[in-house]
Amino acid sequence: MTQSGAQTTATLNAYLSVCRSNFIFVVVFSFFINLLMFVSPLYMIQVYDRVLASRNETTLVMVTLLAVSLLAVSAALETIRSRILVRSGAKFDRVAGRDIFAAAFRGHLRTPNGQNAQPIRDLDTLRDFLTGGAIVTFCDAPWMPLFLAVCYMIHVWIGAIATVGAVAILGLALANELATRRHLKAAATLSIGADRYVSTSLRNAEIVHALGMMGAIVGRWSVLHDQALGLQAKASDRAGVLVSLSKFTRLVLQVAILGGGAYLVLEAEITPGAMIASSIIMGRALQPVESAVAQWKSFIAARSAYGRLQSLFASRPPEAPLMHLPEPTGAISLEQLVVAPPGSRVAVLKGIDLDIPAGAIVGIVGPSGAGKSTLARALTGVWPPLSGHVRLDGADLDNWDPERLGPHLGYLPQDVELFAGTIAENIARFSEIDSAAVVEAARKAGVHEMILQMPEGYNTRIGEAGRSLSGGQRQRVGLARALYGNPRIIVLDEPNSSLDSQGEMALAMALRTAKAEGRTVLVISHRAALLNEVDRLAVFSGGVLTLYGPTQAVMERLNGGPPPPPPEARPQPRPATATQAQPPPTISVAPVTKITRAGA
Repeated sequence: MTQSGAQTTATLNAYLSVCRSNFIFVVVFSFFINLLMFVSPLYMIQVYDRVLASRNETTLVMVTLLAVSLLAVSAALETIRSRILVRSGAKFDRVAGRDIFAAAFRGHLRTPNGQNAQPIRDLDTLRDFLTGGAIVTFCDAPWMPLFLAVCYMIHVWIGAIATVGAVAILGLALANELATRRHLKAAATLSIGADRYVSTSLRNAEIVHALGMMGAIVGRWSVLHDQALGLQAKASDRAGVLVSLSKFTRLVLQVAILGGGAYLVLEAEITPGAMIASSIIMGRALQPVESAVAQWKSFIAARSAYGRLQSLFASRPPEAPLMHLPEPTGAISLEQLVVAPPGSRVAVLKGIDLDIPAGAIVGIVGPSGAGKSTLARALTGVWPPLSGHVRLDGADLDNWDPERLGPHLGYLPQDVELFAGTIAENIARFSEIDSAAVVEAARKAGVHEMILQMPEGYNTRIGEAGRSLSGGQRQRVGLARALYGNPRIIVLDEPNSSLDSQGEMALAMALRTAKAEGRTVLVISHRAALLNEVDRLAVFSGGVLTLYGPTQAVMERLNGGPPPPPPEARPQPRPATATQAQPPPTISVAPVTKITRAGA
């Protein structure tokens, strides 16, 4: 096993080990439960061999009371065992759930089109396995030799019949595994793909309905679904044959044990009570094997879930705790930054070097596909760089704890995503709601009055993805969320794409406020009106930074103005503080072909 594989197994075993003491109790209880399984056969022996022979009613009453009392103890132990297993599963879910969810979340950032919701379902599968009948079967199976030994004690032929039956049923269980494993695995993969396709289609339900794509979408889903059903049907057909054979074998064994016992009674080698008891004991000896056949699908599902979680942690191991760095002042530097979409090695940003002092308001412009949104994702840590560095206050972004950096970072993506909940919860980022801070952020985003006009104001529930709001309303609530808590760094990707004139005025006012407060703001926009609010302008083309400098100088350069002064004639910038930006340097120019005006 590789070191990574060993660490992965150790991680999952650590989650399971928190339930170790509970499982020890389950095993101990299982011993006594199985020991008390001898109550019924022993009662039969006493009734047939003593009570009926002596016709003593007192003995019958006492034996019956004793048997009922012991069976009550057995039922109580089974109830306690079941409760322990349920709590063990819940405990495993609590300790493993957060890390599994975090690993799935990190996996989605790296591979957005992957099966990133599957780990949560795998967690449910493992929890159900730990609390269901399958784990009870595993706890009872070690005591099967004890029952077989008692069968041999009654008579060697009784023990031989029980042993043959156990081997036959176990062989059928193994045959079931070999016959269905490949089909069930392929069916599970196709079923997961079909479920993911349904989820994607539902997220785009509006466009599917508007463009009349329902038939095509259903047809494509049907292909995946029918393939999964076909494989499941093949596996179920084979399993059905083997289950029927198992049932037939069990019934034949009952006949064989009673017939063989009757013959031994006729030969006076055992008593009638022993004959009846041997049938009960054999049935108890075969019960774990029969349960294993019935629980086989559960075991296969749990094994597959465990394997997928191993792979998940191997590719996305839990992150080590990071040093707590001081609050950022807002200075950003990019060093030979190369970024590609997750899962791709084709760079969108290529060797970007850029210094943004604290408190600067920078506009990012360029044609579609120039890498502007990729830059926003890299600055916020959503997409990791292939090479190079994104630094905040000189520290690499990887050295910042996202949970601690998040309150100091405001981000408005191009596609605004809101969550099911109230407007206040969305603005407060689902942390503890600070009413004053929520209202302040809403006022800065110019959305306070709009929220007050809603049925329940800030307590209005907006539904999943904010579908009850218009595009412009979602964008303005998203802007308020980005401004919540007065973050030091604010990244806005096309913040005015869905805004009307009133919304654009509110956005411009928000930028002026951020500038006055010394916030570092990066604005990606195609609209020239918004660029009037920025100090500096960075122009991208083909994933390369082509122009960067004071806004007026860059605009003149884009319009064919004079070239920038030579380096020795450029003024030297003064040191910046957390609340005061450096005076913007003169424009730097990369050798590029002719560039059209930003936003054209």
